[in-house]
Amino acid sequence: MEKKRLSEILQGMQKKKVLVLGDLMVDEYIWGKASRISPEAPVPVVEVGGQSLVLGGASNVAHNIHSLEGDVLLVGIVGADQIGENLKEELAKKGLKTEGLLVDDTRPTTLKTRVIAHNQQIVRIDREDKSPLSPEMESKVMDYLATKIDEVEALIVSDYGKGVITPVLSAQLIALARQKGKFIAVDPKGNDYSKYKGASLLTPNKKETETALNTFLDSEEKIVEGGRTLKDSLDLDSLLVTRGEEGMSLFTPQGDDLHIPAVASKVYDVTGAGDTVISTLVLALAAGASLPEATIISNYAAGVVVKKIGTSTVTRKEIKEIIKMGENDEQED
Repeated sequence: MEKKRLSEILQGMQKKKVLVLGDLMVDEYIWGKASRISPEAPVPVVEVGGQSLVLGGASNVAHNIHSLEGDVLLVGIVGADQIGENLKEELAKKGLKTEGLLVDDTRPTTLKTRVIAHNQQIVRIDREDKSPLSPEMESKVMDYLATKIDEVEALIVSDYGKGVITPVLSAQLIALARQKGKFIAVDPKGNDYSKYKGASLLTPNKKETETALNTFLDSEEKIVEGGRTLKDSLDLDSLLVTRGEEGMSLFTPQGDDLHIPAVASKVYDVTGAGDTVISTLVLALAAGASLPEATIISNYAAGVVVKKIGTSTVTRKEIKEIIKMGENDEQED
């Protein structure tokens, strides 16, 4: 991609408004030292030295859009609890709006607590309710979305399987987006992808694609066949399969498949990389990029975040820098 075109797209990302609907999560990290075994059970005793909270799930998608200087409207469910308040505070600290966070007092805010000692995870504790939203909450969320959809240029559904993205809500939102002529991308979860039927774009990773198709994609031929089958069976405009160190495979309406090699030579942590991909891609599209251009840019964005530890975001400057590094490497070769 020419430098001028890249600059145009990255510059155009500023202030483009994207709506993100999905499962909101808080990632809590408890840091400490473990120097002895408990006399009560054969487990380490962790002496706590610190604690930190990180935005997770759909919150991280929204944070990535904000980091790229887009304008994001985050919509999701929190419980009537302290963790929900903590999530709102963390979002506000990052400069993100919280008006789209609806309260459901029948379920807790999803919290994943990781206990880390000497840079090693000792245990993870999940506090969550993965049951589907009630019909009343589905209606409340959909009514809110209907009042906001005309304000945004594209939508992202970030499904982490925590109950917010029900088949009814997903189908209604996709239908509304189609009616309004809005691009809607989905990061899927689970075994049944029928609830995503008719979306503009689906962004599963390779393992999720295998789960959806109930088959192993252990060759390039099977990746191509499986990608086209999944796209056609769900009546999608396009499908993007993220493949980790194998790169990405994009399946388009025209049948012009695009297979892109991974960027990062060193991968430290893939946590949240999918969030970065879908947020960068949709924001690039909102800025006027073609789907292949947006995919290439999102691949570079993923190359940035996998070099960071933990759930991370990317900036437009970092994308420019990693592309420049790649160009320099090509020149040296």
